[in-house]
Order: sequence, then structure tokens, then C-alpha cells
Amino acid sequence: MSLTTHENPVRLDTAALEKKTDAIIQGIRIPDLPYPIKAVDPGQEPDWRPLLLSCWSEQRNETVSHVLRSVSVCWTVRQVNAAYISDRVMDVLLKTSGLHLALVQKVARLRFFLAWRLSEEGGSAFDGHLCEWLDSLGEWRGWSDTGGRSSRVLLDQLEGMVIAVSASFETQSLEPFHRFCDQWKSDALARHERTAKLQVRLLESETGMARQRQAEQVARAAIGRALTNRELPPVISGFIRNHWLPLMRQAVLASGTESADWRHANKLLQWLTWIGDPSLSHGSSERLYKVGEQIGDSLSSVWERVQGGSLPSGAMTAIEGVIVARLRGEELELAPALDGGLETFDESWLSTQNPSSADLAAVSKQWFVEGVGAHEQRRFFTAFLDASSEVLWTNGAGTKLGITPWHTFVQARNSGALRLLPQINGFEDLLCDTVQSLDTLYHQQRQQRRAAAERAREQADALRKKVEAAEDAKRNELEMQRLEIEREHAERERRQQEQRDAEALRLRREMESQARERVDGLKLGSWIAVNDSDTDSSPTRLKLAVKIAATKKLVFVDRLGLNRTEYTEQGLIDDLVEGRVRVLSDAAEFDDALSRVVGRIRMGKH
Repeated sequence: MSLTTHENPVRLDTAALEKKTDAIIQGIRIPDLPYPIKAVDPGQEPDWRPLLLSCWSEQRNETVSHVLRSVSVCWTVRQVNAAYISDRVMDVLLKTSGLHLALVQKVARLRFFLAWRLSEEGGSAFDGHLCEWLDSLGEWRGWSDTGGRSSRVLLDQLEGMVIAVSASFETQSLEPFHRFCDQWKSDALARHERTAKLQVRLLESETGMARQRQAEQVARAAIGRALTNRELPPVISGFIRNHWLPLMRQAVLASGTESADWRHANKLLQWLTWIGDPSLSHGSSERLYKVGEQIGDSLSSVWERVQGGSLPSGAMTAIEGVIVARLRGEELELAPALDGGLETFDESWLSTQNPSSADLAAVSKQWFVEGVGAHEQRRFFTAFLDASSEVLWTNGAGTKLGITPWHTFVQARNSGALRLLPQINGFEDLLCDTVQSLDTLYHQQRQQRRAAAERAREQADALRKKVEAAEDAKRNELEMQRLEIEREHAERERRQQEQRDAEALRLRREMESQARERVDGLKLGSWIAVNDSDTDSSPTRLKLAVKIAATKKLVFVDRLGLNRTEYTEQGLIDDLVEGRVRVLSDAAEFDDALSRVVGRIRMGKH
């Protein structure tokens, strides 16, 4: 996830900031964070304050989320999200605050303190003391870890912050931290007053020294340019070094390089060089004579105007002796003119050109940085010294860091060795932008969760419909199978019934055939037994008395010849088949059997 901030973050009011932060703590979900598998029961939340206090006391640079992942504890969603928000805010501060890396690293360790407060208070953790103190760090944007006294002042104050935050952890109260913030604010006001006074005095003294430095360097540069590669009599070189160099320096200091005194002094320097160097004035005796007559008065006149007094007695005597010797053609002892302290000079001082007002406005009162990372050094463009065309640098405490010629400053900027420090991003701007980004992510996740839930419902509905369709299809298939089985069973039953009916018909026909044969075989006197289906009495025995062939009727009587009963042949056949009638035997056999029975009965009576 990106940690960049918008150029123009929307500033949230306190209520909106707290509301958004509370919603983020409760609802946001970030991949790879140690969220609990299920909600932690109320009252079972782990106490992470001792762990965070330990990390703070050790001044660790790792993130709170990393610490939580490294411990086998079931953290709550609120703790995990509080850790993430504090890490996110402090990581943005690390990358975009514009403060020195060594400073912002110390401040970013407040992530442990902030995570604890976010877990306890939600959005209220960003109270006025914390945000105001973090915003106040902007005045230290020019701080560099130089190891000097002014650098140590801030580090010592931050050690006080470590102690105050530890006390807040231990007492579970914000009071120690609030006292630290109040003291910090009081110290800042006193420091601002001291710095303002120091800068006024520094600028006054540096302006004066710049004018002196300009006068010295311009005078030396003019003399150095005139005497380069020249050999002069030592008396003239000595005069220039001991008398004319101080005069030219004073001329620049008093009236600048555009004044008549400076031009006259520079012209007389050239005449002194011409007089003393035979390679320049050889063969010009007449001109040498005229110069010799005038130069003394000219030197004295310029000296009186610039130095405010007479040229020291004896200073001209040696020069006049050189002129006389040259006019006589005498050989003079010569020596390199720049020996004796005039060797070092910078001719660029003669052609210095101050920058335009626009160029100065673009860089004046701005912070610059050289170096990278923890090795970077920051400096403040306090003032441009017009006299010497130099840049005056100070640190955040108003202490002088150095002076750089303008042309060197321009070269360093063009090469990238010296860079303009971007405007610092205030903590409240960073905070609002970060919360806005997380709030956007939170609402995107809510929309995604709603969409996912809707998709899940749609998928569940589709699955349910699919299952119902499958179940319906299965039921239809089973019903079809059942109907098919019933149809097959009915078909088998039908066939079996047909077979049974056919068999019954066959048997009936056989029985009818047999019965017909029995009926046809009945003779007069044949006996039959008729079962009375309505009573449980024994069968009635009847004897065939008449057989009428024309009507196919058979007349039966009981053994007394009474109770006449008629049957048709087919009716008797049907009764025989149905079992209602049974043929007993032929008449003779029956009569014999009956006679024997009757005889035994009679004998029994006697």
C-alpha cells in the first residue's frame, strides 16, 4: 500500500477525524495482519501495554504490526487495527515529513504509544497535545545531526520525551506526556527570542566583516594582478606591500571600487610597477622623468584623501632613489614582486557581480541540504552579504555555520550537491490525509464485502435452485422408476393373471369336459350330493329319476321319491365344476350300498 500523500490534503475537523478513525479501527481489514480467527470474548482481551512499553523503552525501530506477529497471542481486531493505523501514520511521517532522518526516526517510535492510545480511546488519541507537539517539530526542519552543542540540545529534549512517554505507559495516564508537551512549548518560546537576538547581532557583525573581507581581497587581487610575473626593486615591492596595500584596502572599505580614490590608487599602482620594472620602462627616459616629477605629489594626495594624514616620512625617499638610478641608467637589483606575503590572492574578487533581486528572492531565507540520508546536513540561507557577494549560513538555532561565495553557491546548486529543502508537511496534514486514505479503503472494503455478500447470496440461491432442481430431477427420476416398476409389476401381474385365467379356463374346460362326461354318463338311479351353501347341514342326496333328452333336463328326487329337483345339463355341469354338486355313484351300486345299510339297521333293531 502506497504511503504518498496528496499535495493539498483536506483538513478534517476533530469530530470528523475521530469518527472516521473509530470506524477504521472497527471495520478495516488489512491482508497479512494477525487478526483473530473468531471474536475475542469480552474481558478476555490480552493486555499489550507491557509489550509496547518494552518496545518503547528499548527504542525499537520496528513496526507495531511486526511485533504483534512475532508474539503467539490472539490479539483483538481493535488492537491489530490500532497497530496498523499507528504504523501507517508514522511511516508517512518518516517518508514525507521533510525532517532529518535521525530526528524523524526518533519521533516515529511514538508508534508504540499511539497504538496503545488508539486501542484505548479510538480517534480521541489524536488529542491537541500530541498533534500540536508533532506539528511544532516543523521548526526543527533545519536540524542536522552534527554532534555539536546545538544538535545535542534537541536530542536531550527528545530524551525527556522518552521518559515522559514511559511514565504515561506505567501510570496509564497522559498527564506525564502532557507536561512534557507544555514544557516543550515554553522552551520553544524562549529559544525563539534568543535566536532572534542572536541573528540580529550575527548579521551586524558579519556585514561588517564582509566589508573588511571585500576590501582586503579586492586590494590584494588588484596588487596581485599588477605584480604577477613582475620583478621589481625590493624597495618598490616593500612600499606596495607596506603602504599601498593598506591604502587600497581602506579605499575599498571607505568608498567602494567605483570611487575616484580607488581608481587613482589603482592607477598609481600601475605607475609604480612601470617605474620599477625595466622591461616596461626601458628606453622611455623622458617619460620616466615626467612620471618621476609627478608621482610623489600624486601618491601624497591620494594618501591624504584616503588615510586622512600625510604619507609616512621616508616612504618616498626609496622610490625617488629608484627613479634617479633608472634615469642614470644604473643596474638595479630586482626580485619577484609578489614575494613577501603577496603571493596569495583571488583575482575573481575584481569581477564579482551580485545576483539579481529575483534570484535572491528565490533562495533567501530558505533551507538547503547537502548529503543524503543520515549524513545530510541542513543549513539556512540567512542573508546575502552584498559587500563580499557571499551567502551567510546558520543552523536552526541561529548559530553561524559558514560563508560561501555566491558563485560557489550557484555551482553547488547546479551540480546537485546543494539542494533546496522542500517545504515541510505538517503532522495534522499528514494525519488527515492518511485517515482520508484509510477511510476510502475502509468504504471500498465495505462495498466489496456487501458485493461479496450479495454474490454469496446469489451463489447460494443459485446453488439452492440447482440442488432443488437436482432433487426435483431425482424425485422425477425416482417417480419414473417407481412408475416403471409399477408398470412392469402390473404387466407381470396382468400376464400372470392372464396365465392364471387361461389356466383356470383350461382347468374349467377340462373340469367341464369331465363334468359333461359325468353328466352324460349319468343313468337313471344315479345319485348326486347337493351342498346347501346357505346352511351347514350335510349334503342332500338325490337320485336321477328322469332324463329328458329333448330339453336336456334331468329330474332328481330324494330317496323317498319326493322333493323333485330339476337341472339342466349345463346347470348340473356348472354345479359339478363349482363343487356344489358331487356325483356319488351309479344307481345300482348306490342301491346295493343302501340296501346293505338298511339291512344292518334292521338287524340292529332286532
